[in-house]
Amino acid sequence: MNLLQLVILLIIAGITGSIAKSMVGFKPGGCIISIIVGFIGAYIGTILARELRFPDLLSFYVGGVSFPIIWSIIGAALFVAVLSVITPKNK
Repeated sequence: MNLLQLVILLIIAGITGSIAKSMVGFKPGGCIISIIVGFIGAYIGTILARELRFPDLLSFYVGGVSFPIIWSIIGAALFVAVLSVITPKNK
C-alpha cells in the first residue's frame, strides 16, 4: 500500500465517520476523530455483518484492502451512539 492509497482510505474513513456522527448527533471532535470513528465503524460493522451473515454492501477496494462503506457507517453509528451515552454532557 502506497501513500496515495493510504490517503484515499483516510478520506473514505473520514467521510463515513462524519456521516455516522451526524446521524447520531454527536458533535465533539473534528476531522481526526471522524477518521478514527470511521475505521472503528468499519471494524465493528464488518464483524456485525459476518456474525449475522449479511452480504458485503458497497465495498471500496484500495490496494487490496476492502473498505465496506455501508457497514462502516452502520458500525460507526452504533459506536458513536454508545459513546454519546457514556460521555458526560456539558451544559
